[in-house]
Amino acid sequence: HLMDQDHHALCHFAASGIAAVINFPLWRASSIAQSGFKIEGSNFMVRYYKAVVQPPFKGLVATMFGMTWARGAIFYGSDVGKAFLLDSGVYGPVAQTMPPLIIGTLVQAINMPLVRATITIQDPSCELRNVREALMYIYQTRGLGGLWHGVSAGIMKTVPKYITAVAVKDYLEVHLPHSSDPSNQKSSNMLRSAVKSITAGVAGAVLTNPLDVLRNEMFKTDLSLANTFRKLLKEEGWSFSARGMTSNMTAVAIPIAVTIFMTDVLTGLNLKTSI
Repeated sequence: HLMDQDHHALCHFAASGIAAVINFPLWRASSIAQSGFKIEGSNFMVRYYKAVVQPPFKGLVATMFGMTWARGAIFYGSDVGKAFLLDSGVYGPVAQTMPPLIIGTLVQAINMPLVRATITIQDPSCELRNVREALMYIYQTRGLGGLWHGVSAGIMKTVPKYITAVAVKDYLEVHLPHSSDPSNQKSSNMLRSAVKSITAGVAGAVLTNPLDVLRNEMFKTDLSLANTFRKLLKEEGWSFSARGMTSNMTAVAIPIAVTIFMTDVLTGLNLKTSI
């Protein structure tokens, strides 16, 4: 049983790592768009191409590390935590919600300095060369608390995103039909996993885009959450909630979908090798 748990954990973190590799360019474009950083270009496609593809890729390793352990911990911890709570007789919706709520909050708090530093250096006009320099600059200019500036908005957007994604994933896992044809089992399972993964990813991304914008604007302006919200409303109205939505749909939905899908694939491979 312990070995099965170890394999289950490995599948989650490996899938999260694969998603991080795929996601870095998309995350970079989303961070630039939501933060309102300026990129020179004659049209949207040129600017998007520069945001996704053009070097330098500052903070690449740190960002991928942060994404891998954070997403792996949330999805694996949510699965294990839910099973434990249900076995302990905890009411179903509480068992569903509490693990991603608690783990998502802890992960966001731990990762916050890294998140702030990596987003800061995505500004094309930023002269800081790497994450270490960004962390030192933030600490020297804003103090220790500056490293956690925006953590409230970060938690507000991360926790609902993963509660939603995990709930949708688990709901569809139970309710999507299985193929009754044994010869079609493999393709049916892959289709179920794809539908489950994409739906969970999109649901999480759409719900939390306004909170992503709030957090990134807090990084850029160093205003409080309330003042940032008032500033955005005054300057853009409620349309701020859709800022960077296209980039965010790819940057958030894709890694969540890839993580869920690849976890299913890797778990399936492990089951086959153990039979």
